Amino acid sequence: MPQRTSPKDASKIHRAEDLEDVVVDKRAQWRANGAKARRRQRRYKKKVVTSLVQDIYENEAFD
Repeated sequence: MPQRTSPKDASKIHRAEDLEDVVVDKRAQWRANGAKARRRQRRYKKKVVTSLVQDIYENEAFD
């Protein structure tokens, strides 16, 4: 079973297409229905993207 997605996984993203590969919901089969699984995936993606943007802004501040 894969690990849940964490905001720390943002470091693995180099291109936009990588987001689909990085974001994994290990409990997708346990969700009540497909809509809830898709909703959870969106939340995971949002967390990772927010973390990625935050990292970019932090790195810009030091340049």
